[in-house]
Amino acid sequence: MHIDKSKSFFKRAQELIPGGVNSPVRACKSVGCDPLFVKKAFGTKIIDVDNNEFIDFVCSWGPMILGHNHPKIVAAIEQALVNGTSYGAPTPLEIELAEMVINAFPAMDKVRFVSSGTEATMSAIRLARGYTGKKVVIKFDGCYHGHADSFLVQAGSGVITLGIPGSPGVPDDIVKNTISIPYNDFETLEKTLADDSLEIACVIIEAVAGNMGVVPPAEGFLQKLRELTTQHNIVLIFDEVITGFRLALGGAQSRFGIAPDMTCLGKIIGGGLPVGAYGGNKEIMSQIAPEGPVYQAGTLSGNPLAMAAGVATLQALSEPGFYDRLETKAEAFAAELQKLADKYLPGETTLNRVGSMMTTFFNGGPVVDFKSAMKSDTERYGQFFREMLQSGIWLAPSQFEAAFISDAHSPEDLAQALEMTESSFKKIKK
Repeated sequence: MHIDKSKSFFKRAQELIPGGVNSPVRACKSVGCDPLFVKKAFGTKIIDVDNNEFIDFVCSWGPMILGHNHPKIVAAIEQALVNGTSYGAPTPLEIELAEMVINAFPAMDKVRFVSSGTEATMSAIRLARGYTGKKVVIKFDGCYHGHADSFLVQAGSGVITLGIPGSPGVPDDIVKNTISIPYNDFETLEKTLADDSLEIACVIIEAVAGNMGVVPPAEGFLQKLRELTTQHNIVLIFDEVITGFRLALGGAQSRFGIAPDMTCLGKIIGGGLPVGAYGGNKEIMSQIAPEGPVYQAGTLSGNPLAMAAGVATLQALSEPGFYDRLETKAEAFAAELQKLADKYLPGETTLNRVGSMMTTFFNGGPVVDFKSAMKSDTERYGQFFREMLQSGIWLAPSQFEAAFISDAHSPEDLAQALEMTESSFKKIKK
């Protein structure tokens, strides 16, 4: 595989952009190589600037559930584009997409569109604090909710990939109002939420963790969380930036039958364009400006191109049988992946899957929380990543991320990925 052009672009980028990338994990440091620069993508294929072709299991970190460059989404963007790119004023498309989102999430009465998942989560906790008059936020170790100051405590995603415990530039006065507790730990959850002296405004959680690798909730954990937050008048926020419209039309909350007070969305609802959203019941959402006193604004919120792409995406996802088809495909692929791991790396890996998102941990497991995820052999994952990349398979450049199956992945794509996985497992076998 020749990567001369990518090397040249990366050298130039490092002189102009911190680390040569605009998001840290893209630098590929944890997997022991430099990033490849992408020229285009279609369906399940990524093409880099050296014209190398890869089968993509990153799916732009989740949102490409229909595959890249889907004709219906492209057509919707083109139709919106001829009318302009941004107005800073309301458009009918915002209403149409809002109706679709609210119809998919029964616990949501109103929704506010923003430009990213980070913006959605930071706005949601501001609103929860304003609504309750309390200040403390509870999060869970290894869950990542964007890079806002309040969330960079025991965070997942690129923070743990790069081995950063927190971040300089985050004042102690802000961090002291965030408490991070172990994911799937019933005892600590109950003890923390029962402490009224903490003045807990909200609990925010990835209902299925996707930023320390895929870690599902323990049986009954989300139900207990809902019970305790209701009992202690604490706002429950589901961060479904990854899982929303990925695990089901109504996200993880639909899959597990839990109704949170607020929900944060992103990624998929813009069809691959920059977008985010937060919503909840009328009582809470009525507190956001201009209806209420809690301020949040954004010039590009409800951008017409993103709204058009989102409407086209959700229309496709609403077709009967879509999620059943995706589930069947992902389940079969994961089963074959598990067979290969058992054959070549017995007792050395753990495969976690929920719906069409999964992670192979180089870890004897089980992986049930941040502490157990951190026992993974990241050097071995890096070796696996490099072997797979050389074989034409595009994976996340981090042990602590998810792989995604899209509707576009064909039987041939998945068979080739399994063949390359078998070859890679053989090479890294101890």
